[in-house]
Amino acid sequence: MQETHGETAFPKTDIAHTAPRYAQSLLTPAIFNHSLRTYLYGRLLGERQGLLPDRDYDDELLFLGCVLHDSGLSSEGDGSQRFELDGADLAVRLLTEHGVSSDRAEIVWDAIALHMDREIAVRKRPEIALVAVGAGFDLGGSPDALPEGYADRVHRLLPRLHAAAVLHDSIVSQALAKPHKAPPFTMPGELVRQATGRTWPSWQQLARSSGWNDYDG
Repeated sequence: MQETHGETAFPKTDIAHTAPRYAQSLLTPAIFNHSLRTYLYGRLLGERQGLLPDRDYDDELLFLGCVLHDSGLSSEGDGSQRFELDGADLAVRLLTEHGVSSDRAEIVWDAIALHMDREIAVRKRPEIALVAVGAGFDLGGSPDALPEGYADRVHRLLPRLHAAAVLHDSIVSQALAKPHKAPPFTMPGELVRQATGRTWPSWQQLARSSGWNDYDG
């Protein structure tokens, strides 16, 4: 990973050096670059809310949440849960092995596990909220919302490499191989539905399958 300075700088603690090297060994270049852009955009958008690193939040924890937030889309992280939960568990294992305390690792777990649920994440502490905000902006934002030339500078350092398409295909391919990773009405489930034309059961059908007989009589 390149050394950076100023507006595109990353934290320089020991674990902040270890985590991206680990993530880079797991992830495709497109997803790895997306993870680092998530930090840069999350930090910038936080500043627009008046949130400054290491004054209003722990910058190391934000960085760890960002750089590891899609680790569940790797072969090593591909477990039996939704990818964001698999990634959160994998991140905690890494952090624990490197001496990060359980309370700090739990914040990173929450940030990764909630990053697909923006409405919930943004109600949480900044280290959690800004992971969801940065990741969402990298996929659905606009360069026009950033300072002039900032997106160009970020993309010179971290090219996009068709990130949205790569992320979509990674989520869907995992879920097609393990359908329980994309339950109905979740984001992974919706992507699978769009890709396959699958029809989800209705509320009433789900309720009727429960055995409580709420729709009988």
